[in-house]
Amino acid sequence: MGELLYSGKVKQVWSTDDPDVIEFRYTDQISVFDQIIPSLIPRKGESLNRASCHWLKLVEEEGVCETHLLEMNAPDRCLARRYDVVREAGAITPEMENVFVPLEVICRHHLAGSGWRRYQKGEVGAEEFGFDAGTVIEEGVKLPVPYLEVSTKFEAFDRLLDTEEALQISGLSAEELDAIKDVVLKVDAIIEREATKNGLIHVDGKKEFALGPGRTPVLVDSFGTLDEDRWWDLDAYNRGEIVQLSKEYVRGHYIETGHHKELYDARAEGSEEPPIPALPPSMIDRTATLYASMFERLTGQAF
Repeated sequence: MGELLYSGKVKQVWSTDDPDVIEFRYTDQISVFDQIIPSLIPRKGESLNRASCHWLKLVEEEGVCETHLLEMNAPDRCLARRYDVVREAGAITPEMENVFVPLEVICRHHLAGSGWRRYQKGEVGAEEFGFDAGTVIEEGVKLPVPYLEVSTKFEAFDRLLDTEEALQISGLSAEELDAIKDVVLKVDAIIEREATKNGLIHVDGKKEFALGPGRTPVLVDSFGTLDEDRWWDLDAYNRGEIVQLSKEYVRGHYIETGHHKELYDARAEGSEEPPIPALPPSMIDRTATLYASMFERLTGQAF
C-alpha cells in the first residue's frame, strides 16, 4: 500500500513499493481561481490522466525530451519517476540532479485569459506580445510568435516572474532555462499539429519540468488537457467567433454570479475568502460532457 505524499486541487501523489516511482491519482474535482469547487465532474480524472499520458508518449516518441511517465496503470492513474521536491526558493544548487523545477512555463499562441486582461488594463502594451508599438489588438488575436512566461509554483497564488527572479528561485542557469523554453516550443508544435487535425486551436497552456541526469529537462506532471490548457473551435474561429472548449466557461459562471469579484476583493483586503458555491446540476452535466468529448477530439481515442 502506498502513502499519500501530496494532495492538490485535482490530483493526488502516492508513494509506491519502489522509492523511485510515484503514482498520480486524478480525482473528479474541479477548481477555479485556486479554489476547489464542491462538485464532482464524473470521469473528469480519467479524461485528464488519459489525455496527459497521450501527449507524454507522443513527446517521447518524437524524441523531444525525456518525460516522467512510466506507464498508465489505470484509467485515472499513472506511474511516474520520482524527483526530489525542494520548496524553499533558491535552495536548489547548480550541482543538483533529479530535482523538480519550482516554476511553471506558460506558452501563449493567442491573446486570451490573463494576458488579455493585462492588456485591457493597460499593464502591458501590444509590443509585449510581438506587435508593433501602438498596435490596437483584440481578444483572441493570433500572436506573431509564441509568447513565453514563467510563473511561481509553490507560492499561495501564481505570480509572473522576470528572468532574474526565475533563475534565483529555481537555481537554473540562463542556458538551462532557455533549454526548458525550447522544449516547451517543440512540445507545443506537436500539440498544435495534432489539434489542428481535429478542428481545434491550442490557445495557451502551462508545463512543468524536472532536471534529470546531467540536469537535462524532463517534462513532468500534466499538460495538454482542459485543466492546464485553453482550446477553441477552429471552424468557429475562422468565422470570427470564439467558442471556448475548456473550463473557461466555468470561470465565467463564477464571474457572472459575482463570486469572482467577492473572492478577489477579499484577497485584496486580506480578509477571509468566501467559500465557492457548488455548480448547478446542468453545469456539472455540461462539464462532464465537455471533458469526455474533448478527450476524443484531442487524442482520437474513444472515451
